[in-house]
Amino acid sequence: MAKKAKGNRVQVILECTEQKNSDVPGMSRYITTKNRKNTPERLEMKKFNPFMKKVTVHKEIK
Repeated sequence: MAKKAKGNRVQVILECTEQKNSDVPGMSRYITTKNRKNTPERLEMKKFNPFMKKVTVHKEIK
């Protein structure tokens, strides 16, 4: 079950951008939290993609 957000902190989903453009099946996604007040723009982090077996850029999706 999802935790209830406290104040400005919200849960966001990060999805791999490089895997969308390649022919590798599956989709790498991570769940994290961010402070909406301090970072109103979308998050972009480098995370490990187990399908491509390397570190790739993951961006926040809606």
